[in-house]
Amino acid sequence: MTDGTADGPLGQLRAMRSRAVLGGGQKRIEQQHARGKLTARERLALLLDVGSFQEFGALATHNVSEFGLDKQRVPGDGIVTGFGKISGRRVAVFAQDFTVLGGSFSEVQSHKICRIQDLALQSGIPLIGLNDSGGARIQEGVRSLAAYGEVFVRNVMASGVIPQISLIMGPCAGGAVYSPALTDFVIMSEGSFMFLTGPDVIKAITGEDVSAQGLGGADVHTAQSGVAHLATASEADAIEAVKRLLGYLPQNNNEDPPQVVPYDAPDRMDEALNTLIPVAENEPYDIRDAIGMIFDRGSFMELHDAFAPNAVVGFARLDGFSIGVIANQPAYMAGALNIDASDKISRFIRTCDAYNIPLVTFVDCPGFLPGTSQEYGGVIRHGAKIIYAYCEASVPKISIVTRKAMGGAYVAMCSKQMRTDLAFAWPTAQIAVMGAEPAVRVLYRDDVQKAEDPQARERELIAYYREQFFNPYRAADVGQIDEVIEPVETRPRLVRALEVLRTKVQENPAKKHGLIPT
Repeated sequence: MTDGTADGPLGQLRAMRSRAVLGGGQKRIEQQHARGKLTARERLALLLDVGSFQEFGALATHNVSEFGLDKQRVPGDGIVTGFGKISGRRVAVFAQDFTVLGGSFSEVQSHKICRIQDLALQSGIPLIGLNDSGGARIQEGVRSLAAYGEVFVRNVMASGVIPQISLIMGPCAGGAVYSPALTDFVIMSEGSFMFLTGPDVIKAITGEDVSAQGLGGADVHTAQSGVAHLATASEADAIEAVKRLLGYLPQNNNEDPPQVVPYDAPDRMDEALNTLIPVAENEPYDIRDAIGMIFDRGSFMELHDAFAPNAVVGFARLDGFSIGVIANQPAYMAGALNIDASDKISRFIRTCDAYNIPLVTFVDCPGFLPGTSQEYGGVIRHGAKIIYAYCEASVPKISIVTRKAMGGAYVAMCSKQMRTDLAFAWPTAQIAVMGAEPAVRVLYRDDVQKAEDPQARERELIAYYREQFFNPYRAADVGQIDEVIEPVETRPRLVRALEVLRTKVQENPAKKHGLIPT
C-alpha cells in the first residue's frame, strides 16, 4: 500500500480535505447560491490575494452526540479560519459557513475563532470576520453560550491594538451580534440582518409585528441604530469595501497607516472653494464639496453616511497620507450637534487616535440641538464624549472653522483648548458665544427697552454685534485661531502643516484607563 492510494494516509488526508471544502455538501451549497449568497470559501477567495490563504482547523469537529448531532459531524464545524493577504498585507480571517448547521455557533467555532484572534493579536495584523450564522447551537446548551464569552474578551483585548472588521453576510442573531459590535468597523451586505431578539419573540412579548429586515436589516443599522458603518448592495461590494478600508489603516497600533504614491499635486488649489460658503449666513451648503476639493481627488471614504447626517466622518488622503476627516454638515440640521452626531464623532476620533491617523476637523456648527428630547436623552453626557475624545487624542489635530462656531459647540469641535495643534479659519468664520439676536437681548436689554423705537434699536445693535464679533479676527487676535486663510489655500496649508506634525509626540498621563462619558 502506498501513500497515494485511496485508503493510504495521503488519500485519507485528501478525502478529509475535500470533505471540509464541501462544507454542508453540494445540495446545501446550491441552496446558498439560490438565496443569492456565496459560500464561506467563495467569500474568502474574493477577499484574499490569490494563493495567499493558509487554513487552520479545517478538520476540527464537534463531539456532541445529543439530538442527533453525532450524525452531523462536518470537518471544520461550520467555520473557516486562517491567514492570508490583502494587497500584499497580512491579515487573519474567519468565515462562518451557513451550509453547515446554519452556521450555528458552537464550542468548536469558538475555539477556532479564539485561536485566530490570539495569533492575530500576537502577530500584530488585522482581523476580519465574515459572519453568517443563525445563532448559538442550541443543542450544545450553555457550552455554546460560554463560547461567545471567550470571543468577546479577545475582541476587547484586541481593541485599539489591531484593526478588527466585521462583515455581516447573512443572519446574525442573539449573542452573535456582540462580537461585531465590539469590533472597529461593521459592514452589512444587502439581505443581511442583526438583532438580539427575533421578530417571533418580539411579537409574542410586545405584540409588535416586524420583519427581520425591518428589525435589523442594513437600512436599520446604517440609518437608525448606527451599529453598522457601511451597507453595500452585494457581498462582492462589501468585500471591496473591506479592501478599501484597510488601505487607510495600519497593521497595528505601533505602525503608521500605509502611504500611497501621491497622485494629486500637494499645492493644488481649487478656486471654487473661495465661493463655496453662501453669502446668506443661514443658507446651507454641502461640506462634502469642500472635502472633495481639499483632499486627494476621489480619496474620501465616508462612514456612517446615513446615521446622524448632521455630521460627516470618514477617511481621506492628503498627499498620499491617511487622514481622518470630521465635519459638521450645514446641509442637514444646519450642522447642529445632537446625541447621535456626538456619538458618531467621538467614536471616530478614538478610532483614528488608536491607529495613528491624523485628524482634520471642519467646523460649521450653530450649537447643540435644543429641546427636551435631547436634554432628557442625555445630550450633555453624549456631547461630553466629543470633548473627551479630542482631549484624549494625541495624534496631530487641525481644525478649520468655515462658518459658524458658536458657544459650547465651538469649544467641543476641536478648539485650541482641546489640545489642537493648529486652528485655521476662513474669512467667513463666525466665532461667538451665541448668535447675534440672543446676544443682543442679553447684553442690551435695557438699552433696547429704553429706546424710542425698540425694534429699530435692536436691529441696529444686532448689526453692530455681527460686525464686531461675527468674524474670525477677534479669535485670531487673542491667539485662539492661528491663521485666517483663504479657502483656496486650505489644501497646501494642510499638507505643509502635517509634514511638520507627522513626527509629533504627545504622551497622556499614565493610568489604567479613563472614564469616557457613557
